[in-house]
Amino acid sequence: MSDSRPAAVSDSLDESTWQPRAAAYQRRADLLLEPHLARRRAGRAHPVFDFLFTYYSLRPRQLRIWHPGYGTVLGGAAAQRYLERTGYTRDGDGVTVGRDHLHARLGTVRFIADLLAATASRPARFTCFGLHEWAMVYRAPAVRHDRVPLRLGAAGTDTVVESMPLRCSHFDAYRFFTGPAAERNAAHLTRESQIATEQPGCVHAGMDLYKWAFKLGPLISSELVLDCLELATEARVLDMRASPYDLRDFGFEPIAVETPAGRRAYARAQEAISERAAPLRARLLDRCTVLRDAATGE
Repeated sequence: MSDSRPAAVSDSLDESTWQPRAAAYQRRADLLLEPHLARRRAGRAHPVFDFLFTYYSLRPRQLRIWHPGYGTVLGGAAAQRYLERTGYTRDGDGVTVGRDHLHARLGTVRFIADLLAATASRPARFTCFGLHEWAMVYRAPAVRHDRVPLRLGAAGTDTVVESMPLRCSHFDAYRFFTGPAAERNAAHLTRESQIATEQPGCVHAGMDLYKWAFKLGPLISSELVLDCLELATEARVLDMRASPYDLRDFGFEPIAVETPAGRRAYARAQEAISERAAPLRARLLDRCTVLRDAATGE
């Protein structure tokens, strides 16, 4: 019979300690989620923020659930409800994420660790100027956000793309390029080459820290997941302000990357996102290393 207990327990929290922490987390999550949930109740779409709950697959109800992370045992009667959740098992009188769940997720842990380490090892580049959204509508018969107009129109958007090199390094942006735009990119990107091409200056690489964080749940603390969501929200705003769409009706002034001043402004904002992403990437990588070592006994 397999042993579902954690390989090593780093912490044990009694009910009077972990319940206030869980409640504080839920209040923080609710502050982030309420604008989205209010729009959803009213049937109002949002071209900037809906992405965080559609492209990224974690549902709001899942985000509201606090997890302490692998190696922490929760004590008290209230902890028993965690046994209804994926990955949890009994540990003495408490409840914890089990070793079986860690082993089942080890492939994901290793992939994320390899990707984060490779990304962090490279110098940051700030010369793409956010043209990925432009490349997604280049010479396209229809725009992706059909309720939001193109700021320069279709012909003007195509002209901008043709006036500058495309230097996208992020496959999950590149895969949405139109065919003609993909041919113009400096590199042909594939899923297989993802670890070899991602670099820390990329806005999407910073945004995706949220994806990697929630894919590691419940093996990592939920507070780290929310930290990454906050960064992803900021990165998404920059992403769309530099896009070809006119979002002024939604309160977002454009960053006109078709101009030298706009490109400088975008590069400065991109660098700020990269600087915020670096410690989050390091925290996620450190946690992956601990999880991998706990699973393999190294």
